Amino acid sequence: AHTTSVLITGESGTGKEVLARFVHGCSSRSGGPFVALSCGALAEGLAEAELFGAVKGAYTGLDRDREGVMAQARGGTLFLDEIGELPLSLQPKFLRALQERTFKPLGASREEKASFRLVCATHRDLRAAVEKGTFREDLLFRIAVFPLQLPALRERLDDLPALVAHLVERFNREMGRKVSGVSPETLELLKAHSWTGNVRELSNAIEYAFV
Repeated sequence: AHTTSVLITGESGTGKEVLARFVHGCSSRSGGPFVALSCGALAEGLAEAELFGAVKGAYTGLDRDREGVMAQARGGTLFLDEIGELPLSLQPKFLRALQERTFKPLGASREEKASFRLVCATHRDLRAAVEKGTFREDLLFRIAVFPLQLPALRERLDDLPALVAHLVERFNREMGRKVSGVSPETLELLKAHSWTGNVRELSNAIEYAFV
């Protein structure tokens, strides 16, 4: 099973997690779990346990073993969104886990095998973060073996009719409606919009129209 690390870059709302799930679905690990974690939402002081797990008593209040996302993703794909937000103090330990394909939960005496495909995503310029000293260059090399960049919606307006058709179909299904599509005039109005929120903003606009 392929373990080549993938880094997806693009503005917020371009559909990075959708692409990550597509990568997972097309891989030989598609039968395994897809585990997603936003590094921007990691709780202060608990980030290490979220990633690596922890055994009972490793920190105050932990009354049972806690499985981290690296264990949960075993045999499948680990998707780390907003990887640029990963605490600098954790980056060396995470890098070692990727290099050695092993990790040790907090408070554990033995290491566990890491067996997952890593897909990361960010809207930040990680090269600039490296120059600022907030992201390790060696970690960037490790996670960006196969980089993919998602263009902003305003840069691929030819895709807009297909996206609108997909969203109409989706909201018809979710809301039990039978909307046949949008008029050519409406489509031209949609194409004229700047879509700073990208596909997420488009989805919100179509859902609003349905409501």
